[in-house]
Amino acid sequence: MPIHRVDSTDTSSLLDIYATEASQNSLPKYRIPDGRTEPRAAYALIRDELLLDGNARQNLATFCTTWVEDEVKALMADAIDKNMIDKDEYPQTAEIEKRCVHILADLWHAERSRETIGCSTTGSSEAAMLGGLAFKWKWRKRREAEGKDASKPNIVTGPVQICWKKFARYFDVEIREVPLEGDALGLKPEDLRKYCDENTIGVVATLGVTFTGVYEPVAALAAELDAMQRDLGLDIPIHVDAASGGFIAPFIQKDIVWDFKLDRVRSINASGHKYGLAPLGVGWVIWATQDDLPEELIFYVDYLGGNMPTFALNFSRPGGEIIAQYYNFLRLGMEGYTAVQQACSDTAQWLGEQMAAMDCIEMVYDGHGGIPAVAYKLTDADHGFTLYDLSDRVRMGGWQIASYPLPMNRKDTVVQRILIRHGVSRDLAQLLLDDIKRAIAHLKENPVPNSTAKPGFHHD
Repeated sequence: MPIHRVDSTDTSSLLDIYATEASQNSLPKYRIPDGRTEPRAAYALIRDELLLDGNARQNLATFCTTWVEDEVKALMADAIDKNMIDKDEYPQTAEIEKRCVHILADLWHAERSRETIGCSTTGSSEAAMLGGLAFKWKWRKRREAEGKDASKPNIVTGPVQICWKKFARYFDVEIREVPLEGDALGLKPEDLRKYCDENTIGVVATLGVTFTGVYEPVAALAAELDAMQRDLGLDIPIHVDAASGGFIAPFIQKDIVWDFKLDRVRSINASGHKYGLAPLGVGWVIWATQDDLPEELIFYVDYLGGNMPTFALNFSRPGGEIIAQYYNFLRLGMEGYTAVQQACSDTAQWLGEQMAAMDCIEMVYDGHGGIPAVAYKLTDADHGFTLYDLSDRVRMGGWQIASYPLPMNRKDTVVQRILIRHGVSRDLAQLLLDDIKRAIAHLKENPVPNSTAKPGFHHD
């Protein structure tokens, strides 16, 4: 039998990946290599590095989708070369985006008698900024028409996600983030008169506060702003940051009034890649009517073919996430979304009950009335460890749980938050709970009096 020898420099598919020259050296990290690498080897070596990442399914600090169906992966692959901004070249992708906008406008009770206006974005951060820009332009036009100073706009919020602070800094708007007083977890109607004035371009109400998961009372905030208009003549609109709640409340919390049913609500954003169940990264922003989006903010582009209107902070974007969002609308429908979100909510509430029964835990949010999540703190006693220590301990089992202080005036309260998303089953939640209990038992037996554990999760 003849013996076939393989040259160690051979790059053919016959050579074992880990016998190639590329695998015998460290991968180039800060400059492009001089030569080429066989595709299978390049893929395998990069994939091996990615094994050092955490398991996304065990990351219960993230709001984002970590489980998708095979059909979604196939659609994403089919659309890998589609640039959604090029609507003349990819008209059907543009049509699918338009359908999603109409579906969300209908879901959020926009007026059917007025033409729906909205768009996809790279996520809720961009969507929120577009909503804020529309507010600023509308306010400035009104002030200038009245012959008044339009140089000092402000926006009033409760404890908001970092994107609103970015909006304020990038677009020269004062952000008035109302401090949390007493046991408050969000913006309250009684806060508005103290912080709003004639320079307020809008109020941001959050449907699913990032820090805890609670819903701010949009209807009560709207009622107070209505009263302020009667009493003070201030006509201040609301933007609802429904990054998470916009895909939850319409299905399992239909008794909560928060959307375009309220005249005071003029725009809403949501993350398709969070509880909208689409892959990273797609967001949506919808305005109540065309009048709520100033024409000056819309650009018309003809150098890709056609003459397309666009309102965005960026330009080229992949179309796959939009197509995947539409797939989920078709695949699940009202019945399917309701079943998924109810299952998540039920699991979160079950976990809240289990956590509340632990002697060292005090619940801050137990999963009722907001997004599918729980938030809790340690009781006031000295337990010999912190929540940061607990986060570190459960991370040994692969779990990533967010621990951080609450915002202004409650920074001395450190909480831990667990998000229950699509794909987090009751069994998976039970495994997490078991690991938390074991971690707490270990920390009680092995106190950490001079803990150096630090926050491993940041909102800003």
